[in-house]
Amino acid sequence: MYNARKTLILLLLMGFLIISCTGQNPSDPTPDVNAILTAGVGTFAAAIFQTQTAMVPPATATPTATQTPTATVATPIPLSSPTASATQLIFVAPLVTFTAIITGTPPTANPTTLASGCNNLALIRDETVPAGTVFKPEEGFTKVWKVANTGSCNWVYFYHLVFVSGDSMGGEPQRLGKVIEPGKWTQLSLNMQAPKNPGKYNGYWRFADQSGTAFGSTLGVSIEVKASSYP
Repeated sequence: MYNARKTLILLLLMGFLIISCTGQNPSDPTPDVNAILTAGVGTFAAAIFQTQTAMVPPATATPTATQTPTATVATPIPLSSPTASATQLIFVAPLVTFTAIITGTPPTANPTTLASGCNNLALIRDETVPAGTVFKPEEGFTKVWKVANTGSCNWVYFYHLVFVSGDSMGGEPQRLGKVIEPGKWTQLSLNMQAPKNPGKYNGYWRFADQSGTAFGSTLGVSIEVKASSYP
C-alpha cells in the first residue's frame, strides 16, 4: 500500500515537470493535465488492486466432516420379579356380600321389644284356623292362639284381648279368668263370624292388662270367604 502511494506521487510530479519544462510553442498542442491525472489514478488503482490481491491468501477448501453411522445396541429391560415388593401395588378384590331376600309372611317381631312394664307375650302358634282358611258367608268359627307369658309378672283374671286393626269379624273378647305365671303358656280364643260378602279378610288383636294397656306379639286372623266353598 505504501509503495503504491509513492508511485502515484512520483507520477504526478513527473507530469508537472514535463508540463513546466516543455516549451510553449503556439503551434504545439496544450498538454491535457486531466488525461495525465486520470492515467496516474488508473495506475495507482491497479497498483492498489495488485497489492491487495497479493495480501489476501488464497481460499483453501475446508474438508467437510463425514458422519459415520453408529450402530445402536438395544439395552435389555429387566422384567419385574413376580414377588411383590414394597413399591409394587397389590390389587385386592373388594369383598362382595349378598343379602338374602326372604319372601312370604314376615317373621313376628322380637317379643322382648313389645313389653309393657313387667307384662309381655310371645305367640307360640295358631291352634285353629290357619291363615287362608275358607269359610262360607256368615259362617261362625273359633280362633285359638297358643301363647306364653314372657314377662316378669302374673297374668291375672281381668287380662283380655283387645281389637287393634283390620276386620273384627264379630269377635267377642272374654276375660282370662285365671292366673298365668311367667314362663307358662295358655290358650286365648275368640268366637268369630265370617263376613257376608266374598273376599279376603284380616283382623289383628293383642293381649291387654286390666287397664286396657296392650303388650306382646300381635295375634292375627286371616280367612277367605267364598259363596261356593261347599258343593
